[in-house]
Amino acid sequence: MMFSKILFWVVRVLTLLLIVASLLPELPSGQWFIKLWEFPRLQLTLAIAVTLLLLILHAWLKRPRKEHAVLLVLLLATGGWQAFHILPFTPVWPKEVPTADARTLEDQATFKVMTANVDYKNDRYAEAVDLIRREDPDLLLLIEVDDEWKQGLAPLSEAYEYRIGEVRGEGLGIMLWSRFPMREQEVAHLVSERRPSIFATLDIPDLGLVRYTGIHPVPPGLKDRIAHNDETTERRDSRVRDAEVMLVARHVQQNPDNRWIVTGDFNDVAWSDTNQLFSELSDLKDPRRGRGLLSTYHTAYPFWRYPIDHMFVSDGFQLVDLNRVKLQGSDHFAITTTLTAARKDHTAPEASRQAHQKAEELIEEGAEDASEHGVSN
Repeated sequence: MMFSKILFWVVRVLTLLLIVASLLPELPSGQWFIKLWEFPRLQLTLAIAVTLLLLILHAWLKRPRKEHAVLLVLLLATGGWQAFHILPFTPVWPKEVPTADARTLEDQATFKVMTANVDYKNDRYAEAVDLIRREDPDLLLLIEVDDEWKQGLAPLSEAYEYRIGEVRGEGLGIMLWSRFPMREQEVAHLVSERRPSIFATLDIPDLGLVRYTGIHPVPPGLKDRIAHNDETTERRDSRVRDAEVMLVARHVQQNPDNRWIVTGDFNDVAWSDTNQLFSELSDLKDPRRGRGLLSTYHTAYPFWRYPIDHMFVSDGFQLVDLNRVKLQGSDHFAITTTLTAARKDHTAPEASRQAHQKAEELIEEGAEDASEHGVSN
């Protein structure tokens, strides 16, 4: 008798907590402790499944009654809400970036892109060099590159004639290594002077000009000093991160007829509202959709992994291969993507007025937050 009462109270409390955790990300707030609940949707789905099993166990021990039915409906609705976000990143969903026809690849130009957050605290430079040589990417975006990593990666210099980026400490450096000539190149600080982003126009043989952007926006929840006050710290919310992503989307919108690749450590999950808004505004596609999560962080905790390292491409590409590889010593997996050219539709993206308005609000709020923390341009 006592066991069944405790069990039912456990089910009630878990149901309430799961509903709250599922609805929190829908609040119009950039607070880190709210936005972080966008991350564990898969874990919350598993928790909902466990709670359902406990509910069924209690209904089996005791005769089912009306409250069982109410809790069942609530749990199924909450689980359906989480599945709504996750399912597009599974094989049951249509592929957003088409798969290249293997029969025609011999006659098509292909190239490989690798994105890797090396982790500035990591000192396994030789193993990273060996991995990069094995993967042999044509474009290599490395994130959190400091002076030690720059020296450790020096053996790769002969393989990559073209390089652009900014070497910085504290996990803020970012570098693009390329076998393809760069017709245009720029390191920009979109919202925060501490966070560089890379913009380049690559001349890829048999394909032509491709615009490339590499980013690493600030993660929500990061401890940061306020307005140059070394004594006062707080955790950052998501506004600067979201503003940077929206500014990249606006940059793509201004050049809609080009082929585009945007990649990096977004510090945001694939299904987030910000990433979906970015995709709508830029009209760029996510190769994960219809294929799999490829969760990249954290390497040490399989149950607490999230897909936060991303690549978005224009409709001028088809996917040959998409893979996740282990980078020894880093807390991120690297992502490798092999692409080939497809027919480019030159129709400009047509985002809704509401999407444009939301993006403008995120940009303004991000600039305000950066100013408050003394890191704006």
